[in-house]
Amino acid sequence: MRRSRGLAAALALALAGTGAVAGLGLVPEAAAVTPPVAFTADPLPTWQPNGVVWALAEAGGTVFAGGTFSAVRPPAGAGGTERQAVNFAALDAATGAPTSCELSFTVASGTATVRALTVSPDKKTLYAGGYFGAVNGTPLSGIAAIDVATCTVKPSFRPAFAATVRAIAVTADTVYAGGDFLTVGGQPRGRFAAVATADGALRPFRADADEPGRAVEVTPDGRNVLLGGDFFTLNGTDTHALAVVDAGSGALTKAYPGFIETNSVVKDIATDATGFYTANEGTGGGVFDGRIALDLAGFGQRWRDTCLGATQAVLPYREVLYSASHAHDCSGVGEFPDGRRHHMLAQPTTGTGKLGWSPDTDDGIGEGIGPRVMAVGAKAGVPYLWVGGEFTTVNGAAQQSLTRFSSTDDTGAPTVPLASAASFKPGEVQVRWRTSLDLDDSALTYRVYRNGSATPIGTVTADSLFFKRPQASWTDTTAQAGQTYTYRVTVADAAGNTSAQSAPATVTVPATAEAYPNRVRADGAQLYWRYDDVVLPYAADSSAAGNQAGVHQGVPALRQSPGAVGGASTAIGFDGTDAHVYGDRRQTVGATYSIETWFRTNTTRGGKLVGFGSQQAGGSSHYDKHVYMTDGGRLVFGVFTGATRTVTTAAAYNDDRWHHVVATQGPGGMALYVDGALKGTLDVTTHEDFAGYWRTGFDGLGGWPDRPDSEHWAGRLDETAIYPGVLSAAQVTDHFTLASAPADTVVTLTAAEDTYANAGAPAANYGTSGSLAVRGTPLYASYLRFDLPAAPAGKVLKSAALSVKTSTMAGAGTTDTVSVVPVAGAWSEGGTTYGNRPATGAPALGSLPGIPDGPAVHTAGLDTAALAGALGGPYGLALTATGTDALWLWSSEAAANEGTPQLRLTFGAP
Repeated sequence: MRRSRGLAAALALALAGTGAVAGLGLVPEAAAVTPPVAFTADPLPTWQPNGVVWALAEAGGTVFAGGTFSAVRPPAGAGGTERQAVNFAALDAATGAPTSCELSFTVASGTATVRALTVSPDKKTLYAGGYFGAVNGTPLSGIAAIDVATCTVKPSFRPAFAATVRAIAVTADTVYAGGDFLTVGGQPRGRFAAVATADGALRPFRADADEPGRAVEVTPDGRNVLLGGDFFTLNGTDTHALAVVDAGSGALTKAYPGFIETNSVVKDIATDATGFYTANEGTGGGVFDGRIALDLAGFGQRWRDTCLGATQAVLPYREVLYSASHAHDCSGVGEFPDGRRHHMLAQPTTGTGKLGWSPDTDDGIGEGIGPRVMAVGAKAGVPYLWVGGEFTTVNGAAQQSLTRFSSTDDTGAPTVPLASAASFKPGEVQVRWRTSLDLDDSALTYRVYRNGSATPIGTVTADSLFFKRPQASWTDTTAQAGQTYTYRVTVADAAGNTSAQSAPATVTVPATAEAYPNRVRADGAQLYWRYDDVVLPYAADSSAAGNQAGVHQGVPALRQSPGAVGGASTAIGFDGTDAHVYGDRRQTVGATYSIETWFRTNTTRGGKLVGFGSQQAGGSSHYDKHVYMTDGGRLVFGVFTGATRTVTTAAAYNDDRWHHVVATQGPGGMALYVDGALKGTLDVTTHEDFAGYWRTGFDGLGGWPDRPDSEHWAGRLDETAIYPGVLSAAQVTDHFTLASAPADTVVTLTAAEDTYANAGAPAANYGTSGSLAVRGTPLYASYLRFDLPAAPAGKVLKSAALSVKTSTMAGAGTTDTVSVVPVAGAWSEGGTTYGNRPATGAPALGSLPGIPDGPAVHTAGLDTAALAGALGGPYGLALTATGTDALWLWSSEAAANEGTPQLRLTFGAP
């Protein structure tokens, strides 16, 4: 099939034809998409055929579409009525609407179709190929020449192709064609032929193939013709699916025996100034479905992209190769594993790595292929990428067979970040999020907001792709011990399209370092899933590097309590049916590693706890370096060395209690520990070497000893960590001991009563007003009461913090210092006025040194000793100030208070 080839020259001519500036250097770039991508992923309104589009070409601001259809209709939701369009439509490149050019391609019997469209180098003639016997009633056979200016058939061009023409390439004087035919004008020509542009006279060119031709392209220097198709021989020489022949004679210049798999074909060929590119489709197992780049000098391979998923079209444009396929497995080039189909991709013309451009379609009608053809059309200096095929949706919205993307006006915002926050020691909060998806931007800017402030406290730039969305993080080093903070994250692309804020991530900074997670981090965990996540499908990585997030598959139960290490940390629950967690980072595992996790179950069906597999979602084809449970509750640690090698515990651990398991492999062989004690070793130092993903809760176990009834884990997991080295026996025991030690207990209290007093209205009561106020002159004073619990057995109060939230009214903040003081006298929410307000005590328990305007949560650490003496009963606090600038806060009755006022108490070992 012929696409927009030699695009720099072609577009320059197209722009000149519209009166626009000729020269690509002045064509507007895509509005802030990540370079070198030149188009947005936002589809524009485009009229839709009612069948399949097989071919596209452009000239003078008009895009021509050919295929198998009978009408075109307006895009979904637009006005207008359906128009007849018999296998051909001409559309305005800038509006997507039909032009006045109407041609009907028909045949006396069978179904007519247009399979190839190509415009002459001077943009004056459109050549159409396919299976048809007439165009607008003019008898023609398989190929036609159309005057672009008048939209009329050129009667002097009437070669007779005896079967379907599937591809066309044109020079100034010659039309090259490929297809199913065996004769042209009664003369033998096996699947490829050449005729004169002026009158269709047959050229002496002979490139006879044994199977159909599907792609034809002329090299930029005009000396050779690139041929693609189903063939196995050309001019009697072995060369499967691809050949280079002399442009004059058709003699072989370069053959490719054994170069492309025998069950694969070439569907499309495109060139640029440096080389040519093939689109390949295979059938059955062991196929080649991807793309190949070859150099023009010598016609040798530059690179090969082995993604699976029937590539239909390739289009090089400004050093980027755009492709249409249904790629579902790019693991062969180190990218996404076998899974759902992706129908449009972009990569640099220099290599296989995918770029941040991934609009998508469905498979659609017909053969269920999706997009089949791509071309660039320009008007008024703006290039548009057009895509045709048999799809019925684009980016999830209804749109059939044709769509287009602009080089300007990027309007799509990235997806909302999934954020969480964790603090393992005083003075530090790790805010982390799964990077967002933007279909035409891979470099995105994230902004972190604390306590509702309108000004970001941190900014991070991170890259992501649709199949690679690593965790990004920012560390707040100004967080104070004992205080509670809420963080939200937004993301923007370079065009300024900004997502909504993430859901709030709330964390309390501990008064002392948390022993267990800090030891796991210090011992070098490169992946650490604590399972404290509050939203699906993001499992945060709490390792120091923080770049190996997990993704929830299915619907595991989040925040299961109690967790394995106590305190506020929680676990994750799996139902043994379909839920699991997979790592978002494809990697290989070295010769040394350690696997650590906590588990709790009473299952009698077994299942996979932790393992390394070749897939993300679903079952893997390769799986080892795993810990699984047998039906009887014993633990197995296994690796694959060509045979399964395992260490198995003698005891069962399905007693519905928390247990700790560590599996290691290194120069000393394999070791399996449970609850801090060594349970078995094996002198095996190797494992299967493949790229894959760490997974928990499920993966394959076929062929492994004592295979359980279920590969899905039914139970809870907590504190999963992966290390790049071998944990020593002492480290394993230390981890078990630290997790078993008493952990801090955090208690969060909301105000039982709150109100304020107003000197300007001495008799008024504000107990249900929704607001609190603080000012020195004229006086506002706010009163809060909390019902304090007794300290848990064996623990003491280690820290206390009061959180309040400013209201949305203008000037709600204050420049004055607000003091938190004890209340000495009796009071009630419903009865307190300025006239009977209670007395306050001293000294101050804490303070807020000025609060900026804007709705935000602000936290003050309180005197621990003072509150410790009041545990087990009600305790009153007052907010007071000495200045004249009023502070306005939400009360506990306000709908927008988000739980404030709030008192957080942390209890720990003495």
